[in-house]
Amino acid sequence: MKPTRTLITALLASAALTGAAFAQCETTLRSSDTHPEGYPTVVAVERMGEMVEERTDGRICIEVFHSAQLGEEKDTIEQTQFGVIDLNRVSLGPFNNIVEETQVVSLPYIFRSVEHMHNVMDGPIGDEILAAFEAHDLVGLAFYDGGSRSFYNSEKPIESMEDLQGMKFRVMQSDIFVDMVSALGANATPMPYGEVYSSIQTGVIDGAENNWPSYDSSGHFEVAKYYTLDEHLIVPEVLVMAKSSWDQLSPEDQEIVRQAAKDSVPVMRELWAEREAESEQKVRDAGVEIVSDIDKTPFIEAMVPVYEKHVTSDKLKDLVERIQATE
Repeated sequence: MKPTRTLITALLASAALTGAAFAQCETTLRSSDTHPEGYPTVVAVERMGEMVEERTDGRICIEVFHSAQLGEEKDTIEQTQFGVIDLNRVSLGPFNNIVEETQVVSLPYIFRSVEHMHNVMDGPIGDEILAAFEAHDLVGLAFYDGGSRSFYNSEKPIESMEDLQGMKFRVMQSDIFVDMVSALGANATPMPYGEVYSSIQTGVIDGAENNWPSYDSSGHFEVAKYYTLDEHLIVPEVLVMAKSSWDQLSPEDQEIVRQAAKDSVPVMRELWAEREAESEQKVRDAGVEIVSDIDKTPFIEAMVPVYEKHVTSDKLKDLVERIQATE
């Protein structure tokens, strides 16, 4: 695989257009995000950039490309591994087939709550998973929140597993997510995030699954007006850096970048909590039918074969046990 000529040209063109703003920096790190301007993950990396610039006396800057300007997540992961993109905020789902350890924290219902997820990812288990990225030409810096993911569709309210039978849902490009939807009796359709709106609108798929802010910011609530809070996934998001870009930094600057990433986490979480509340209110005001009183027990029980298929090594089984033992 080689960096695409189009992407490199776009990066160079963008660098020329914004060069004046970063002219004072010796090193400008380009960061990718599929979410729009103002989204909590985008703002968090921008704040991280401010910290890095301040702590390096202006030597290192971070330029954030939001709204999938550099491509969808699968493509940007590859380009970050090549070093074409320096930093990348990505959902953990697309990493499931690359970094084995990310599979565990992407399992349905592995986390009992958002607080439980924070306690796991902020501790030694989170550090262990971040360290696993280095074998894949990436440096894991920090975990952000991805909220609770639930199903939404354009056809009908989903009040039980029976209502899911035969329906077509978009999922991220992850074998775990495909198997999860299949275990529930529905049909999984992996596709890039940017294609979901038109696919629902034209009937290619019936719906998708995501959190409140993404359901809102993507406009999916406009074409899929039934949202069921089954909260099948609480998947963290990760901020990674190209190993080649990382290796060009001095040990002192590496520590500054890593600490700034860690320091951006509480910023992101505060913004996320605010954004979740705003997004929920917005879609409720738009007349979306919300199903919140749902028995999750059958959903959880249906995940047994998913765990059996994907948690096969002693390493992953140990991770599952330690996560479940974390308070």
